[in-house]
Amino acid sequence: MRYLHTMIRVRDLQESLDFYCNKIGLVEKSRFESEQGRFTLIYLCAPFDEAQALNTEAPLLELTYNWDTEDYSGGRNFGHLAFEVDNIYETCQKLMAAGVLINRPPRDGYMAFVRSPDGISIEFLQKGTSLPTEEPWSSMASVGSW
Repeated sequence: MRYLHTMIRVRDLQESLDFYCNKIGLVEKSRFESEQGRFTLIYLCAPFDEAQALNTEAPLLELTYNWDTEDYSGGRNFGHLAFEVDNIYETCQKLMAAGVLINRPPRDGYMAFVRSPDGISIEFLQKGTSLPTEEPWSSMASVGSW
């Protein structure tokens, strides 16, 4: 398993970029915009990690900007921790066997979510491309929120 990123939602993209990049000194590694989803994702890294980040070898800070504004309360601006795993199905099976509820099963062979005992959302992403879909995962319903 490899630690990938921490995601936080931001209210004002320019203000946040000024804070994280100009004031703290993080560096923008990549950006993704989704017109259909109405959001922008910006991945930042520490200057020391910049070379490794180009090869996806450094942990990142993901700023998520939803185009439809929202005031975040109750910690909703903190999104999730993300880890890359060698086999998403084996990871989820091991977690389930240990009594962990899979909130968003890996129906697509790529992504799953669980929550920590304190309610922190944790994302698991399949290393490389998605695994072929398989049961029981492909028909397993989501439970709660993630």
